[in-house]
Amino acid sequence: MSAVKNNKKEEKNSGSLFVRIVLTILKILAVAVETVVLAAIVLYAVMFLLTKGPSKSARDLFVMSVRETSAIGFLADWFLTEDEIAQIEASKNEEVYYAPTDTSLITISAASEPDPVSGPQADAWGLTDDDGDGIIIEEIHGKGYSGYMMVVLDPSRVIMGCVPESLGRRGYTVAQMAEYYDAVAAINAGGFEDPDGRGNGSRPDSLIVFKGTPYFAFNGMGSGFVGIDDNYILHAGLKTLEDVTAANIQYGVCFGPVLVSNGQITPEGSLSSGLNPRTAIGQRSDGAILMLAIDGRQVVSLGATFKDIAEIMIKYGAVNACNLDGGSSTLMWYKGEYINNCASVIGIRPVPSTFIVLKEGVSP
Repeated sequence: MSAVKNNKKEEKNSGSLFVRIVLTILKILAVAVETVVLAAIVLYAVMFLLTKGPSKSARDLFVMSVRETSAIGFLADWFLTEDEIAQIEASKNEEVYYAPTDTSLITISAASEPDPVSGPQADAWGLTDDDGDGIIIEEIHGKGYSGYMMVVLDPSRVIMGCVPESLGRRGYTVAQMAEYYDAVAAINAGGFEDPDGRGNGSRPDSLIVFKGTPYFAFNGMGSGFVGIDDNYILHAGLKTLEDVTAANIQYGVCFGPVLVSNGQITPEGSLSSGLNPRTAIGQRSDGAILMLAIDGRQVVSLGATFKDIAEIMIKYGAVNACNLDGGSSTLMWYKGEYINNCASVIGIRPVPSTFIVLKEGVSP
């Protein structure tokens, strides 16, 4: 009889424990739901204040930031009419004429051997190739953003990473493209067709040039072309396919805007933008290629404007520079790993084109 009572008591205790566990889980879920709902309300309120508040500049910055991405561009539509959004975008987009690239401003310097006594020396921009691999990585920190600048001292090592036979069928992540070419480093390059943020990164949305051959020219030239000619000089701002052909461009993509043209930051009206992850490429007067990746959409790095990255390029000696595809695509890969943070919530995305850095002594 005692054993039966004990069994019933154990069953009752087990049942009570199960109920307590279920109630605890339900409480946790309730708190989680309340937190999410509260966060959504706060976020909605912030966006409402940005778009309807007294600050016109805050409204414009919010609109430009979300409209630059295919994934969350719809947020502006919640608070503003199509006409209001169109007026904001039109006021920020200034058509600019870019003078042809003055190739005389670039004199490609031969690599210098480190002094056997004093070791590696700083160059004219105060940078030192400490490990002698021909690549300098600098951390970038600015107001509200952080990222990396990669300086490739020998421009002949920089080519486009692209797999022409895969265009229109599949894209490659930056790491996959670098590994495909057994490269040392890489950044993402041109844009791609991305309806509703679901593109597979295979179809360029504008002209690309790979080994002197143009692809997808029927898609136009975008708002800024950047390419490397057969003398390893980077051109920014070519407007037509005929211009690209005449300049003997070997590797190039369209995106834009042009950030620096012949040593000068382009007019401020053409650099109006929101805060987002950014990728850019440029070239110094000694031929060194500059590759920039700025993180964004993170607490520690909200992102940068076009003007921000133009100023960074000038600081690092750019004679010519151009913005590349940014947002969720912005990535910098170096020696087997990504060194910046991907902004995509769905993971690293494939792209149709990259700029890669070959190993020393390897021919394209």
